[in-house]
Amino acid sequence: MTHDAPPVWLNGHLVSAADAVISVFDHGLTVGDGLFETMRVTGGRPFALRRHLERLARTAAALELSIPDRSYFELAIAEVIETGGMAEARLRITVTGGVAPLGSGRGDGPPNVVVAIAALPPERPSAAVVIVPWPRNERGATAGLKTTSYAENVIALAHAARHGGDEAIFANTVGNLCEGSGSNLVVGIAGRLVTPPLSAGCLAGVTRDLLLLAVPDIAEEDLAVSALRDADEAFLLSSVRDVQPIDSVDGAALGASPGPLTRAAMTAFAELRRTAIDP
Repeated sequence: MTHDAPPVWLNGHLVSAADAVISVFDHGLTVGDGLFETMRVTGGRPFALRRHLERLARTAAALELSIPDRSYFELAIAEVIETGGMAEARLRITVTGGVAPLGSGRGDGPPNVVVAIAALPPERPSAAVVIVPWPRNERGATAGLKTTSYAENVIALAHAARHGGDEAIFANTVGNLCEGSGSNLVVGIAGRLVTPPLSAGCLAGVTRDLLLLAVPDIAEEDLAVSALRDADEAFLLSSVRDVQPIDSVDGAALGASPGPLTRAAMTAFAELRRTAIDP
C-alpha cells in the first residue's frame, strides 16, 4: 500500500494512507494477535456484508478480543468506499490486539481497527495449485478462524510459487484435504462436487457458504489428498476469486479446466452475486 492510496479508517477517523500509523508495540505486530475480513466491493457496495461481519464477530469472540459493534464497522465501510471512489474493489477490515507489553499477554488498551480499500487484483481465468508438505492442525486453537497469524501461509505460498503454483493447498493432520492458503476447495469426482467439511479444519468461507446455498447438491465429505490429484475437475473459492477453476495440481494438468461442474458453479455464483448484494 503506497502513501497515495485512498484514505483509510483508523480507530474512528478517516486518515490519509501516509498518516495511518500504529504503535510498534501493537500486539498484532509483535505476536500476530488479530483478525481480519476481506470482502468484494461491487457496484460501490460491499458484497455479503452481513456474513462477513458475523464471521468477524465469531472470530473476535473465539480470540476473546473485544471489538466495536456492527454499526461502527458499517459506518467505517461506507465512508471508506465513498472516499475511495472505486465501484469495484477489495475491502479489508483488520482488528489487532492493540498496544501491549512485549510477550504473549495482551495489554489493557483498546484494539486497533483499520478499514482499507484497494483495487482488485488482476483476474486469472484459472489457477495452478501445489500441495504443500505442512499440515493444517484441524484441532488447533485457531482452526477455522480468520486471524492475522499468516506466517504459515506466507511460507506455503512461497513454496507453491517456487514450484510453479498460484495457490498452496494444505492437508490436515490426518492426511485429508483442508483448504488453500486463502481459499476453500471443491473437487469434482465422477459427476459429484465435494468440499472438505469444516471439521477438516478449513475456514468457513463466505463464498463457500454462499455456493453451498446456490448449489445445494455439493457434498461436504472428508477427502484424501489423492482425490485432488485424481479429480476430474476442481476449483477454488474466495471473496476475491469467486469461483476459480484449477488447471493443474503439482504441475500435472487436470482433465478439464473448467469442467462442466465448475462451469455450472461459476454460473450459479455469478447469478447469486448479480441478484443479491447481501445474501
